[in-house]
Amino acid sequence: MVGGGIVGLAVARSLQWRDPGTPVVVLEKEPAAGAHQTGHNSGVVHSGLYYRPGSLKAQFAVSGGNALREYCAEKGIPLDVPGKLVVATTDAEMAQLDRLYGIGRQNGVPVRHLTLAEIAEREPHLRVRGALAVDSTGRVDYKLVAAALADDVRAAGGEIRTGVAVTAVENASTVRVRTTDDVIEADRVAVCAGLHSDRIARASGLEPGVRILPFRGEFSELVPERAHLVNGLVYPVPDPDLPFLGVHLTRGIDGVVHIGPNAVPALAREGYSWGKIVPRDVWESATYRGSWRLARRYARTGAKEIARSLTGRALVKEARRMLPELRVADVRRSGAGVRAQAVTRDGKLVDDFLFLRDGRALHVLNAPSPAATACLVIGDRIAEELCLDVQR
Repeated sequence: MVGGGIVGLAVARSLQWRDPGTPVVVLEKEPAAGAHQTGHNSGVVHSGLYYRPGSLKAQFAVSGGNALREYCAEKGIPLDVPGKLVVATTDAEMAQLDRLYGIGRQNGVPVRHLTLAEIAEREPHLRVRGALAVDSTGRVDYKLVAAALADDVRAAGGEIRTGVAVTAVENASTVRVRTTDDVIEADRVAVCAGLHSDRIARASGLEPGVRILPFRGEFSELVPERAHLVNGLVYPVPDPDLPFLGVHLTRGIDGVVHIGPNAVPALAREGYSWGKIVPRDVWESATYRGSWRLARRYARTGAKEIARSLTGRALVKEARRMLPELRVADVRRSGAGVRAQAVTRDGKLVDDFLFLRDGRALHVLNAPSPAATACLVIGDRIAEELCLDVQR
C-alpha cells in the first residue's frame, strides 16, 4: 500500500480480510498516518445528495455512510447523525432545491422539503426562502477513524512504515515499489497518494491524463459566545457547474461552528496557507495547459474565492445571505485543508473517482469528497479488484 490516508488504510484492512495471512505493508511519507486530506476536513459524513445518479460518488456515499456508521459503533468512535439543511435564499435557488430533491431521491437519500416553520424550529436564526432536510448526514472525527483503521491493520499482522517516500511503482514479474532509500517487491499494490498521485503515476511510466491541482479550503469559526447562531449543519444551494459546495455553516461534533470553506489555488501541494510556497509545485501548475483553461473558465468565481481568503468581510458577506445576524466580529480564522483536484488537459475538473490500472498496481488518481465518508466501501472495491487480478 502506498499512502497512509484514510482510503489507503481502508484498502490495507480490506486486503487483510480478503486474503488473511498475506503480509500487508503501508508506506507513508509523513511521520504519522492521516496527515493531509484525512486530518484536514470538515468531519461531515455525507449523504449522497449532490452526486450525479449512477456515478461512483453517488454509489459510494450512500453505502459508505452506512458502513462508516456501523464501523464507528463497533469501535466506540463518536458519530452522530443530526441531518443537515440545504437552504435557498432566492427564487432561482428554490428551483435548484427541486432539482436536488430529485437527485437525492434517485440516489436513495432520505430528503424532504421543510416548511418555513420547520426551518425556524431547527435553525431559528436563519432567514431563507426554503430548505431541504437531509436526515442521513452525520458528523465524526476522521482522524479517529483513521487511527482505528491503522490499529486494525497492525492487529491483523500488517505493518505501517512512516517516513517512507515512494518515488515510483514498476510492474515486472512482481511489483517493484521504489522509495528514496529502497526497493520493495510486492504481489499487488494500491497507490493512494492523494496530492501526489499523478506524480507517482508519471514516474511509474504511466500517462494519467490529468494533473493534480491543489485547492486550499480555508475555514473560519464562530467565537464561542456566538456559536448559538447555528445548531447543526447548514449548506447553501451549490452551483451545479462547480464541484465545491459553497460557504456553509457546520457545527462539528466538538461543538465548534465552522464557516467556509473557500476554494483558492494553493501555492504548494501541501500549502495550508499563502505563506507556504513550493516552486516545483507552482511551476507544474503554471505550465500545465489545463490550469490556464480552467482559470479562463472560472475567472470570476476564482476572484471571489481569493477575496474571501484575503478578507474576512467577504466571507461574512456570503454567509449573511443565510444568517443575517452574523457580524465580522463574530468570526475568527480557523484551519485549512488542501483538496487534491484532478484536472484534465482541457481544463475540466474531474468530478468523480478516477482509477488507473497498471497490471497488479491500481492508482487512485482522484478521490474527492465523499472519499472519507466512503472509505470502507472504496477500500473493499479496490481490494476486490486487486485480489481478483491475482486469482486470474
